[in-house]
Amino acid sequence: MLQISYIRENRDDVIRRLKVRNFDQLALVDEVIRLDEELRSTKIQSESIAAEGNAAAKRIGELMRQGQREEAEAIKARSGEYKDQLKVLNEQLGRLEDEFFEKIVQLPNLPYKDVPAGKTADDNEIVLEHGEKPTLPDNALPHWELAAKYDIIDFELGVKVSGAGFPVYKGKGARLQRALINFFLDQAAENGYREVQVPILINGDSGFGTGQLPDKEGQMYYVGADDLYLIPTAEVPVTNMYRGEILKQEDFPIKNTAYTPCFRREAGSYGAHVRGLNRLHQFDKVELVQIVHPDKSYEVLEEMSTYVQSLLQKLKLPYRVLRLCGGDIGFAAAMTYDMEVWSGAQQRWLEVSSVSNFETFQSNRLKTRFKGEDGKMQLAHTLNGSALALPRIVACILEENQTDKGIRVPEVLVPYTGFDWIS
Repeated sequence: MLQISYIRENRDDVIRRLKVRNFDQLALVDEVIRLDEELRSTKIQSESIAAEGNAAAKRIGELMRQGQREEAEAIKARSGEYKDQLKVLNEQLGRLEDEFFEKIVQLPNLPYKDVPAGKTADDNEIVLEHGEKPTLPDNALPHWELAAKYDIIDFELGVKVSGAGFPVYKGKGARLQRALINFFLDQAAENGYREVQVPILINGDSGFGTGQLPDKEGQMYYVGADDLYLIPTAEVPVTNMYRGEILKQEDFPIKNTAYTPCFRREAGSYGAHVRGLNRLHQFDKVELVQIVHPDKSYEVLEEMSTYVQSLLQKLKLPYRVLRLCGGDIGFAAAMTYDMEVWSGAQQRWLEVSSVSNFETFQSNRLKTRFKGEDGKMQLAHTLNGSALALPRIVACILEENQTDKGIRVPEVLVPYTGFDWIS
């Protein structure tokens, strides 16, 4: 959530940066400023009348002690007016606070200065490409056919058990999943991340804290009987561990990693581009979350991007890095890098990670603060990144490593799988 003080003092800059996002509800900015002015004015009136009422009550007590009952009763009769005025003002305050909150939460984060203008994913900026795209044989198969050929992923069985988008991993397919999870967690630990195991069900406050609510409730699975949501990513519970906390500056950077299954409804996702593992309702992911000093967050964003790339390099997968344009970054993000891996059999790039800096957007909702060197409270900066999401990594491993003999397991995973080949 944007800070009202920044909006109030930098109206033109806020509008300019929202235009980079192609945000089309710019009138909300002035509406939020107007409601803030009304709120502050009403609070001043309420506090003034409350002070007058307190002073009157004190005066009544003094007069009664002095035996001036008649004058005290006269002031007491008028004191009822203070209560009536306060009641009206407090009701007005409640309505204004609700309306102000409803409006300000509709404003997305402001894009960072390096975010390129653009409307769609086609306008994203290619930062770099790494590795050579392999030349696959003419009879190369897409991963869903390889999965069936070697009986390692069963999409139809998943439909039987749950529905489309819930595959069943079998035999070496299941072991490959587990190998990747353990490899990613071990790599994160070696890079200073503390592993945590978190709930996969969250309450509404947690969803609001990281920006999923009220923006993405339609994309999350909801457990109505308990008023809980299945997590779309471990970012949500891990970041919410620090909701309402006052952190110590000397503890920065705070680095956590977590493996969880993730759940996304992906409503309206149909067609060949979502076939097989390309888009699922349930998938596994290892997530990185950092909470840092505001002065360091963009340096940390670059470090996280480099780290995710190192995983792809160790898996020997060709990839590219994109800086998302204003029209493609998420609601809560100030800047995002996407990492995409080349799918040789599908002849297209598949997103496998997003690394984002949220600046104070999440921490303002979470009230995650620290005391600065001047003794004043400040909002921390939050960042997160996938390291990595498994489905498309598995898809590309299967496709890029297929041979006549079978599928070669990346060398770095062999100690985790216990086998070199899927055949």
